Amino acid sequence: MTLPRSLRWTGGQLDLLDQRCLPHSVVYRQLTKWHEVSDAIRSMVVRGAPAIGIAAAWGVVLAARSGDDLDQAIEGLRASRPTAVNLSWALNRMQSFVNSKGWVDVRELERLAAVIEAEDRALTQALVNYGIGVLPDDCRVLHHCHTGAVATAGVGTALGVIVAGHQHGILKHAWLDETRPRLQGAALSSWELGCCGVPSTVIVDGASGLLMRRGEVDVVLVGCDRVAGNGDVANKIGTYNLALAARAHGVPFYVCAPSSSIDITTVDGDAITIEERPEDEITHFHGEPICAFGVRAWNPAFDITPAHLITGLITEFGVIRSPSRHSLSALPLVN
Repeated sequence: MTLPRSLRWTGGQLDLLDQRCLPHSVVYRQLTKWHEVSDAIRSMVVRGAPAIGIAAAWGVVLAARSGDDLDQAIEGLRASRPTAVNLSWALNRMQSFVNSKGWVDVRELERLAAVIEAEDRALTQALVNYGIGVLPDDCRVLHHCHTGAVATAGVGTALGVIVAGHQHGILKHAWLDETRPRLQGAALSSWELGCCGVPSTVIVDGASGLLMRRGEVDVVLVGCDRVAGNGDVANKIGTYNLALAARAHGVPFYVCAPSSSIDITTVDGDAITIEERPEDEITHFHGEPICAFGVRAWNPAFDITPAHLITGLITEFGVIRSPSRHSLSALPLVN
């Protein structure tokens, strides 16, 4: 099966793949206003840090086409989700371009958004090419959340490495955390690997330690939403627990980090804003209550994995072993 594209620009509107409908149906939302893009990011119609940034860039184009205030549109888009740095990274590029011109040229803004999208396709492929190199022969990989093609404009990041590893005959099996509370691992990663013919098994998030204790995991491979300047990583909630379990069992823990997710201006993980989402994502499932009436829930969408627990960052520039402020500052990042 050919995977659907995460987004497509049709010249007057942005079509976004509604990831909330997967794996049961493929539905595209047709957006013509920047605030519709902002709502789509906030409600997780589009998710995955690279795809969020690209969608936001096209949102600026929609604002320009409608004659809206671009500063207002950019700040509105920026506020839609606070943790993934790709969002601000793409918006800063769009805003810098407008400021450098002093006026709005819609066609040139369209070209810049298309460049940002094309760059993601190229860099995710380069990242995957390097990522294959960390996989031992006949390996079993554990993955958290979803980092596949529909979370980017290209082949994906960590899940892209898993697919490529299988295609090269290196990867034997993928274990997939279900990823509570929105179940991206169960709904998206398992579907995408199934489409690509990769053998996989879904586990509850809390089963990863037992799986490692039994010697069933050779490598942990995850994505990220932001890498701080010292190498700390923000990723989907549960990643920190996974890194601790991997360290306890001597399992290598790699983070796939495209340059658009690296934020050297953020000092460390403690300086990263952690998005807190609605309680009903935990207390309800598909609109039905699963907790006792009135029970409160805490729903941070991300956590911080300290750099010292990370075996290496896989980037489009290569694999950065034991990431640090020195190694990250040497990267040729695009601001």
